[in-house]
Order: sequence, then C-alpha cells, then structure tokens
Amino acid sequence: MPLYETFTSVVDSLRDRVLKAERLSAQECLSLIEAPVHTLFEASTAIREHYRGNRVDLCSIINAKSGGCSEDCAFCAQSSRHETDVQYYPLLDSERILQRAREAVTWGARRFCIVTSGRKVTPKEIDRIAETIARIKGLGLLPCATLGILTKEELQTLKDAGLYRYHHNIETSRRFFKEVCTTHTFEEKLKTIEAAMTVGLSVCSGGLFGLGETWQDRVEMALLLRELGVDSVPINFLIPIKGTPLGNKQPLPALEALRIVSLFRFLLPDREIRVCGGRVQTLKGLQSMIFFAGADGLLIGNYLTQKGSSVEDDLFVISSLGLEPITPSKG
Repeated sequence: MPLYETFTSVVDSLRDRVLKAERLSAQECLSLIEAPVHTLFEASTAIREHYRGNRVDLCSIINAKSGGCSEDCAFCAQSSRHETDVQYYPLLDSERILQRAREAVTWGARRFCIVTSGRKVTPKEIDRIAETIARIKGLGLLPCATLGILTKEELQTLKDAGLYRYHHNIETSRRFFKEVCTTHTFEEKLKTIEAAMTVGLSVCSGGLFGLGETWQDRVEMALLLRELGVDSVPINFLIPIKGTPLGNKQPLPALEALRIVSLFRFLLPDREIRVCGGRVQTLKGLQSMIFFAGADGLLIGNYLTQKGSSVEDDLFVISSLGLEPITPSKG
C-alpha cells in the first residue's frame, strides 16, 4: 500500500475509534504527526462536530496586574528576572476591569477572565477581585480568573463571589517543566488545579508550545489533562519576547502549530480546545484553519502583553465558516 494510503487508513481508523468514545494511547497519537494535513484536518473536524457541534466558545481577558513577577518562567515578559519593556502596574480598580468586560460583551464573548502577574495575589487583592467578579457576573458573562497558585480557601472565596472557572496552565509536560521554570514546581500547579476542582470550579488548563518540547512532551501533557478532567484546554504558541531566555527562539511553523491542535482534539475529543496567545504571530493568514484542526474555542481581543487579532476579523471568519458563537443565554 502506498505511504499516503497507509497514513489515510491510520487516521481514519483512529478517528472512528474516537467517535466511538474509545481513548487513544500516546503511541497511537504520535502516529498522527506525519499524516497528510488535509486528511488529519478532515478527521479532526469530524471529531469536533461530533462532540462539540459547530459552536465556538469565545473568551476575552484583561491584564489586570502587569509585570514585577517573582517567577522565572523562561517565556514570560512579565518576570522581574528578565529585562523586557513590559508595562508595570498594580491591580487595576474594579471600574477599569468592568470597562473591558463591557467591551467583551459587545464582541459577543461568553467568558471574561481577570489575569494577574505574580506567583499569586494577596488576600487584599482577592477581596477586591471577588467584588469585581460579582459585578462581571451581573453583565451576563461567565467570570474566570488567572491569579496564580491559590489555596482551596482562597478559591472558595472567589467561587462564593460568583467565579465560574479558574484558569491555571500546566504549560508543558511534567518532564519538560523544569526547563521552563525553576521557582515553582509542577506539583504546585497540579495542587492548585485539584483545589479548584474540589471547591466546584470549572477548570481551564493547557499550555504553551514552541518552548523546545518534543512531540512526546505534547502527547504526555494532553494525556495528563485528560486524566485531570479539565473542562477547557487553552493552546498558546510562543511569542519570542526580547529580553527573555527564549527571546531568540524561532516561532513554530504554522502547520506544526495546527497539528498540535489536531492532536489535542484526538486525545481530548469532548473538551473545549481553545486557541489563545500567539495565534496571530504563529499562524498569520492560516488562523481560520484552527477550526478545521479541531478547535472550538477562541480568545478574542488582545493577549496579556501582545496584540491579538482584530475582533471584527475573527467574527467574520467564524460566521463565514458557518460556525456560531455561544452566548451566555445559549450556554
């Protein structure tokens, strides 16, 4: 059998097993890496449509506290250990955050996430954020937060205020994590995710690709997220930032980035696969292909410290492909 037909047969076989709710192994998913792109995307689209339909979950974020982070994450512009030109400011007041949330409502976003730099927020900041979360919920949005390594008690405070989802990326595989960060551990991240789930919060956890990790790392990361049972998996692509240890690294090739999306759709077929940071810089004119690769979620608007795609362009692509944004009333 010709090599092309062999790959097509393998992809079709794995697709059919996923559609029957069978779980694939790491080795089986690694066999997808060399498959022809159009064959892989056709299968990924079938899986997305079967489990997630043709609806797209839109979220928006605000960098509510910027710079000055004590951690040494190699990719991050906000670490105080790196010499970058990132803007520094303390926690924004509630009205500034709400102004951005109202803007997200006009875009048709379903979720709005408060993001802060640093290892974790302080007790006083948690109280202020909790008050803001209650007001965000009043706008009809699903409030989310990314506030660092928190305890069960701190997360309970936020949930009581109306927080729906906590976002805490594991970033990469357990094996590769020490190459990315040394000031906190992979286990601390897992403990935070476990605490969020314990208090009844939905959890959004994924990571960043293009750090130098292998395909095996990517598969192991996806399998761990599957084991944890997170609801949403954000996929970010490295934007090399001058002044960081990874500042001179080349961005991922666009097709490799899209293959990552497909890989995660095969391994996490019924989860939200959300493409977030680095989409514009990595995919450029191929951004619309994320939906063919299996994505069903999108971060719209700007990222934390970098520009995102035009909201109008994103909504045009979604509409043109026959997809429909999920609104809170339809959720």
